[in-house]
Amino acid sequence: MNRKIDKAIILNFVKWSTLFTIITLLFYLLQPLKTTKVVYIPKGSINTIIHHLSGNGFNVNKLDSFILRFLGHPQSGWCEIGANRLTRLDFLHQLTVAKAAMEKITLIPGETKEFFFWQVAKRLDLDVKKLLNAYEKMTEYKDGVIIADTYHIPKGISESHLVHYLVTRSEKRQVKLSRKIFGGYNKKRWYKYLIVASIVQKEAANAAEMPLVASVVYNRLEKGMKLQMDGSLNYGVYSHTKVTPKRIREDDSRYNTYRYKGLPPDPVGSVSLEAIKAAINPAKTNYLYFVRGADGTHLFASSYRQHLRNIRR
Repeated sequence: MNRKIDKAIILNFVKWSTLFTIITLLFYLLQPLKTTKVVYIPKGSINTIIHHLSGNGFNVNKLDSFILRFLGHPQSGWCEIGANRLTRLDFLHQLTVAKAAMEKITLIPGETKEFFFWQVAKRLDLDVKKLLNAYEKMTEYKDGVIIADTYHIPKGISESHLVHYLVTRSEKRQVKLSRKIFGGYNKKRWYKYLIVASIVQKEAANAAEMPLVASVVYNRLEKGMKLQMDGSLNYGVYSHTKVTPKRIREDDSRYNTYRYKGLPPDPVGSVSLEAIKAAINPAKTNYLYFVRGADGTHLFASSYRQHLRNIRR
């Protein structure tokens, strides 16, 4: 008799425990969750995806990883959630089914972040001031952090989300390249290479010239000569401003390499991987001067006398 009572109690306990668990789970899944309209899903396991989302400000945890396994496996790439706030269940479901409409944007080598963000804002209907503010919060460096390349961006992305994606993606590529070349990554040393690369990017006529232009930069620095390169003055909002004698006289910033010795304080624009490699591995030359020839490429010289002959040519 007691066994029958005990069995009934146990069954009743299991029934109510199961019901309580279901109600608790439903309550959990129906709770509102704050999100962005588009979400980036990395490649990897569901645990990797949940860890990535958690590290980027989404209120998700291991329980969500367990639930997501029953809903399906999200595909890597951009996912259009479509709302800033929805239930946790809807959010997890959207991760498995939604994809975002993409827009292709290109950061041209040598372009400054000011002009790039202005173009991006116009293309994606974003606020250029918010883009610039987000950039300043993301990195202490004024320019050169975002690698010149073509990026596929989802429509509906926010300013802060876009800048975070561009900066973190570029930084990962730079760290990877540094480790491949040097076996490690030194942030301060690498930033100096970015500054040199940005000048090389502005001055060289093509990729083949980049190591030669880089050699001129280092040779002049070693001899204590001023760089005297127009490209250094095409920084920030002056990206497309013609460098004139008047501009050289009036610009008293450290970017004016006609007035000050040494490198500018920051990169003067975006750089390609080719320019970075040239800054790291310049050609071994005695060149101190160069001038643009009739075909658009440069004539290099080791002496001022030879440089004058090249100018006359």
